[in-house]
Amino acid sequence: MISLKVYDKQAKEVGSMEVSEAVFGKELTEKTEALIHQVVVAQLANRRQGTKSALTRTEVSGGGRKPWRQKGTGNARQGSIRAPQWIHGGVVFAPKPRDFSQKVNKTMRREAMKSALSAKLADGEIIVVDNLALAEAKTKEFAGILNAFELDNRTLVVIAGEDEKLLRATNNIPTVTLTDSALLNVYDVIVNRKCLITKAAMEAIDQAYGEEE
Repeated sequence: MISLKVYDKQAKEVGSMEVSEAVFGKELTEKTEALIHQVVVAQLANRRQGTKSALTRTEVSGGGRKPWRQKGTGNARQGSIRAPQWIHGGVVFAPKPRDFSQKVNKTMRREAMKSALSAKLADGEIIVVDNLALAEAKTKEFAGILNAFELDNRTLVVIAGEDEKLLRATNNIPTVTLTDSALLNVYDVIVNRKCLITKAAMEAIDQAYGEEE
């Protein structure tokens, strides 16, 4: 087990908690780095809509006859006014709707998440707080918490369950991403500089990713 310090909203130490080494103590190797990269690439690919489309020269209406005869006009020979070099002509290698999704199995996702969390913890980039409940849904109130922990870069805030006040308070802070522990993903862990996680969320993550060990 790994012992972690727990802080209050004023960044004062108020206790400790233990988490599983199987989840937060994995060694980062070239193999696990490659796995994290693969999972992140797949996650970003799955976000792509793949709906862009343009017309080729065969799909643009009009242009059914030659604009002028082949020889004798002094102009370059042309077969159709819908050829790509014409204004309003078709597009060469026009993009068409396609599926960018990539499949990653459950085991790979789990291992990538555990490796990402372990790397964050090893670098001292995970902060455990007892709770983040706010009296009011005020951005200023949550900004005070960030200032107490000196968090001025991209920060991932992880809570257990939904919190409408916290959601409204963090919406206006562009450097903060708020998520539920059940929706935690590898990309958010990697792309954010620090992770501010409630004690309840840490317990939920530890249980979710350590239950099959």
